[in-house]
Amino acid sequence: MNNITMKTTADELILSALREDITSEDITTNSVMPDYQLGKVELICKQDGIIAGLDVFKRVFTLLDPDTDFEFFCKDGDFVKNKDLLAVIKGDIRVLLSGERTALNFLQRMSGIATYTNSIVKLLKNTNTKLLDTRKTTPNMRIFEKYAVKTGGGCNHRYNLSDGILLKDNHIGAAGSIKKAISMAKEYAPFVRKIEIEVENLDMLNEALDAGADIIMLDNMSPEDMKTAVSLCKGRAQTECSGNVTKENIKNLTDIGVDFISSGALTHSAPILDLSLKNLTAI
Repeated sequence: MNNITMKTTADELILSALREDITSEDITTNSVMPDYQLGKVELICKQDGIIAGLDVFKRVFTLLDPDTDFEFFCKDGDFVKNKDLLAVIKGDIRVLLSGERTALNFLQRMSGIATYTNSIVKLLKNTNTKLLDTRKTTPNMRIFEKYAVKTGGGCNHRYNLSDGILLKDNHIGAAGSIKKAISMAKEYAPFVRKIEIEVENLDMLNEALDAGADIIMLDNMSPEDMKTAVSLCKGRAQTECSGNVTKENIKNLTDIGVDFISSGALTHSAPILDLSLKNLTAI
């Protein structure tokens, strides 16, 4: 995550998370550590996985005290193992204690998404299909969660509603038909925008192709129908498979030949990666 993104977008969200955890003071820390004391603590990995979010983890502490010092022994995207020492953090013990949970919440969540994403990316090895995330993200965590998907080897779909045109069933219903929805989108949107539309069967697919859609999202279609759809779309539109895609069932989709597979599970169902701050001592 680059410095501009961190300062213009992430800082506000990190500060909000800190304010959520410290509304007035950290009563526990202030009771046992009333004055400044330099100390250090270790970031320990407790589970194998892909690490993601080290800059965000670091930023939690430096927003509380810019003099906090870090020595990292890994970088985002690295595979880390149980019991690995990932970093040593030095600074005001009060800052280390007060920032601990918020920093770990970000890092564990992001690393869990990267790890889960990477496990699915491996299942798509030796195919031409790319794995995409969705907008099914935790509110106010999208910038972090989509970064974690990329760190795990996946690709980002549109970031938000301003980022691309995706006509789904309710948009089609509002417009009146697939043909009308695509026609209206083409008239309204800049020519540089691709138009993607969701279809649920082959009749809808043919209507979307005839109307000039750029990308066809095959939603909850059978593997057999998706294979037919890919053949019909060849040379006319890109294809995306969607609908309850998980690590457990993606193997049924790997030989269909779609350009993209999107999975909301990458961000809404990935378990955290277990990490801990341990061995806090004064120095």
